[in-house]
Amino acid sequence: MGARKRNKANELKEAKKTQYVAVLKDCPTSPRKMRLVADMVRGVEVNRALDLLKFSSKEASRKVEKLLMSAIANWQAKNEGTRLEESNLYVKTIAVDGGRQLKRLRPAPQGRAHRIRKRSNHVTLCLDSKNIENENA
Repeated sequence: MGARKRNKANELKEAKKTQYVAVLKDCPTSPRKMRLVADMVRGVEVNRALDLLKFSSKEASRKVEKLLMSAIANWQAKNEGTRLEESNLYVKTIAVDGGRQLKRLRPAPQGRAHRIRKRSNHVTLCLDSKNIENENA
């Protein structure tokens, strides 16, 4: 491996140590419905986001809540000495992408058939911490 490639790989490895990410793949909900839930928690502080998801009536909110708990667990694994309450964690980014589609046929009148597309999605959630000292300066 060349020096430039090795240096870039080391930079990426160091950057991943400060990223706290959780990914949900092939969730059997349409991306459009999942984006409604994702928009609720984007940029929101973690405890408030958990409350919003817990009391939301949408079915997709249960899956995003579980994903957020996973991202928090990933943060705790990388920061064992610090407390969650003092860290000022918030949802930095949450992206919903279309997953695979199951294509099914539903009988229609006069011997025809209509195609039903059962959609799924992928959700990527990234946490970050707000530094209060930096905001005041």
